[in-house]
Amino acid sequence: MTAVTAPSDALRRLLDLLASGASSEQLAHVVVTARAEGGLDAAGLAALAGAGEQALRIRETLAEHRRREAQLAALFDTASELAALSDPDTVLRSIVRRARALLGVDVSYLSLNNEAEGKTYIRVSDGSVSAEFQQIVLGMGEGLGGLVAQTARPYATADYFNDDRFKHTRHIDSGVEDEGLTAILGVPLAIGPKVLGVLFASDRATREFSADEVALLSSLADHAAIALDSANLLDQTRRAVAELNEANATMERAEDAHDRLTDLVLRGGDLPDVADAVAGVLHGDLTVYDADGTLLASSADPVALDPDALAAARASGRAVSTKDNWVCAVQAGPELLGSLVLAGRPGLTDPDRRLFERAGVVTALLLMLRRSVVRAEDEVRGELLTDLLTAPDRNPRALLARGRRLGIDLSAPHAVLVAHADGGSRRRLASAAARHATLVGVHAEEVVLLGTGDPDELAGRVAADLGAATGRPVTVGAAGPASGPSAIADAHAEAARCVRALLALGRAGEGAAMAGLGFLGQLLGDRADLDAFVRRTLGPVLDYDERRGTELVATLRAYFANGSQLARTKDVLHVHVNTVVQRLERVASLLGEDWQAPDRALEIQLALRLHRLRDA
Repeated sequence: MTAVTAPSDALRRLLDLLASGASSEQLAHVVVTARAEGGLDAAGLAALAGAGEQALRIRETLAEHRRREAQLAALFDTASELAALSDPDTVLRSIVRRARALLGVDVSYLSLNNEAEGKTYIRVSDGSVSAEFQQIVLGMGEGLGGLVAQTARPYATADYFNDDRFKHTRHIDSGVEDEGLTAILGVPLAIGPKVLGVLFASDRATREFSADEVALLSSLADHAAIALDSANLLDQTRRAVAELNEANATMERAEDAHDRLTDLVLRGGDLPDVADAVAGVLHGDLTVYDADGTLLASSADPVALDPDALAAARASGRAVSTKDNWVCAVQAGPELLGSLVLAGRPGLTDPDRRLFERAGVVTALLLMLRRSVVRAEDEVRGELLTDLLTAPDRNPRALLARGRRLGIDLSAPHAVLVAHADGGSRRRLASAAARHATLVGVHAEEVVLLGTGDPDELAGRVAADLGAATGRPVTVGAAGPASGPSAIADAHAEAARCVRALLALGRAGEGAAMAGLGFLGQLLGDRADLDAFVRRTLGPVLDYDERRGTELVATLRAYFANGSQLARTKDVLHVHVNTVVQRLERVASLLGEDWQAPDRALEIQLALRLHRLRDA
């Protein structure tokens, strides 16, 4: 009997079901139905069963192709999305979100390696609810992730806590347990041989990760590593461009500041102008000191100089920060010319610090320029002073004209002072004396000044000021006022004699004119004023006698004429001794208690003699 094959309608039914994407149960149902109906012989049923098994295999193959197509589409979409991202943090978040979606896991996360520390840190996660888990730090080789980071190979476990392939540590296991994870798959994020980190997919239940899932997560990690590396490079490029732009802006600002400061110097600007300009550029308050710590200029209230900070700035050659201020040494080579103190900017940036140091260079240039100008001017003034004192009659009109060019009217009354100090620099002494003088210089190894005002008073003030400035006794003799070259030269000679007289009298460190030396000044001076001497010495007594009709002057004459003996004096005056005592007490109240001291007594006797000669 001829074998009966499966009817064509059953085969068409299988093909229709395959075409429509029917399930495996639906395909198997065709064979089951044919057997139940009993219309086919054994050979037909066998052929139909074979066709059904082939249909099931075809369905599985189609399903696998569709799954792979979906995965490839997902990977393509992921690659496109990652390629469009430029921020590294955004790339990382997108990676873990895609990994969780593609593998259908509870939690996905990503760690990045720190090569310097030899550790890997969880950087970003998706689906995580445990703060402890998110802060896990894995050493290389520790846990599943540390092993992946160390070996650059994927690892998977269906039950992490019961898997002894990994080095378990207390803090890692505690974090994993707190998150409730059981199954973990980790694949390396790598660019060539360099491992950037690890990409993880994990479930809170036991799960075997298939080879396809490992391959899928690895493919995603490969795309992610490239995207992350590109994002990092782009971020570095952005930062480099930003730093370059900032550097260019800083350079332009520095050049502008330098040009402004240099222009100030070239236009004849002084230290206050520089202080204001630097303060404006750096948005702070600037104070300028000279090498001795003397204030030269300030843009606001002066700020005190810290000597220790200045010493550190000199040693390092850089601006030094104190608690609230910055200090910069102003130097020309090893020579200290001064210092700058910047207030109001405790947090000075590196570019601004370099600007501050450049201001120190410009200030040094200005101070050196000022020094050159002062030296040149001092030379001119010194030459005028020398010609004025050595040859005043050679060409007085030319001397007056030279003085006018320097802003000095030599025809006006001037006090002439000579300053003497043992040791020390005459130039430095002259520099310190300049603020008291219209003309100052060194002549015959002594400092000579021309000033205005009362010579005796000016000499005392200059002696005290120069003594404080130099730290040693400065003796100052004065003469004048004198007008014109010849008179000024004569007054200089008298001032020099006055200095020698002060030193001979043991009055070093004092200042006086001849009038302040009493009778000695009258003897040494070229212009003795005897009436002024008598008045200065006996004036209070003369006035008292004139007002009261007393005889104090006569009593003084008799007292000195009789050897300062009271008994002989009362006999000459024909008065009681008590009267003599009372008169002398009155004299003491008028002339001072030291009127009988040898020097005073000598001056009083000379004044009494001159007074009698004048009356005669």
